[in-house]
Amino acid sequence: MEKKKVVIGMSGGVDSSVAAWLLKEQGYDVIGVTMQIWQDEENEVMEENGGCCGLSAVEDARRVAGQLGIPYYVMNFKREFKERVMDYFVDEYLRGRTPNPCIACNRYVKWESLLRRSLAIGADYIATGHYARVEQLPGGRYAVRTSVTAAKDQTYALYNLTQDQLAHTLMPVGEYTKEEIREMAEKLGLQVAHKKDSQEICFIPDHDYARFIEENAGEVPPEGNFVDREGHVLGRHRGIIHYTVGQRKGLNLSMGRPVFVTAIRPETNEVVIGDAGDVFTDRLVCGNVNWMAMDGLHGGEARVKAKIRYSHKGASCRIREREDGLVECVFDEPQRAVTPGQAVVFYQGDYVAGGGTIL
Repeated sequence: MEKKKVVIGMSGGVDSSVAAWLLKEQGYDVIGVTMQIWQDEENEVMEENGGCCGLSAVEDARRVAGQLGIPYYVMNFKREFKERVMDYFVDEYLRGRTPNPCIACNRYVKWESLLRRSLAIGADYIATGHYARVEQLPGGRYAVRTSVTAAKDQTYALYNLTQDQLAHTLMPVGEYTKEEIREMAEKLGLQVAHKKDSQEICFIPDHDYARFIEENAGEVPPEGNFVDREGHVLGRHRGIIHYTVGQRKGLNLSMGRPVFVTAIRPETNEVVIGDAGDVFTDRLVCGNVNWMAMDGLHGGEARVKAKIRYSHKGASCRIREREDGLVECVFDEPQRAVTPGQAVVFYQGDYVAGGGTIL
């Protein structure tokens, strides 16, 4: 019987390297691919700071592929990455929202673009080194299931994958802990066994989001007013791209007490300031919803656990579909810093039920 062919995205890190080995052990015909997404400038700087797809990532991935005896290629996804991830990141900040570029990259680059090219060259699946599991449920739908290690679980960033993408996806690392993955890499003699994990946003290695936006936006919002909830002016801000909901540091406001960003109003160029309690809310509304384990609410309600950011532990809530098609989420207890532009991801037990973008 002919082996099933799988294209694995190799970042040069330990997780995708061991994933490639695991797939080979499971009997797949494995092809290693690194997605070239860097935009030609300062490649070395990006890589030194932990970029997942920089130049030395290619060297490390090629070396691992050689050790594993699998073919290896570099595929150019620069245009897709710029349009779908970098431009989206800038646009969202200009609209007063806080985007999640990793989710956009997963959905539109690592899956949509890579999967299309992989199927075109005869592959049956694509695979990644994410700490998550893909399973087909009894009703036939595919869903992402949390990894066996809560400490490294990456399902939050995968809620937006489609049923077709999931049907062609393998994630072998989700069955192991990070320590087990590093141990396997050591036993295999892979040089990447102790390579540090890549940083969160690969295309902003110095974490200076505002500088990146200023350099990549045609026009950035000017200085404006800090205001309280009633609209009283409290001071001047440096421009809305410098702030996010829940922020306390860097406000340079002398209020005699700790104050926080509670909202950003791009239409009036105002940043709203409040006390610690003002950062909490018991509800949110989300759009661009992608259903995964569930096929929708069909006018009803559901009890789920929701995560409002990658590091959030999740909170119990009730979700319902509004007449306008948006989904309202009401938490049992108020949550801190519900941030427009971020994802809210709904879980039923270990499975991702769906998720959307917080409005």
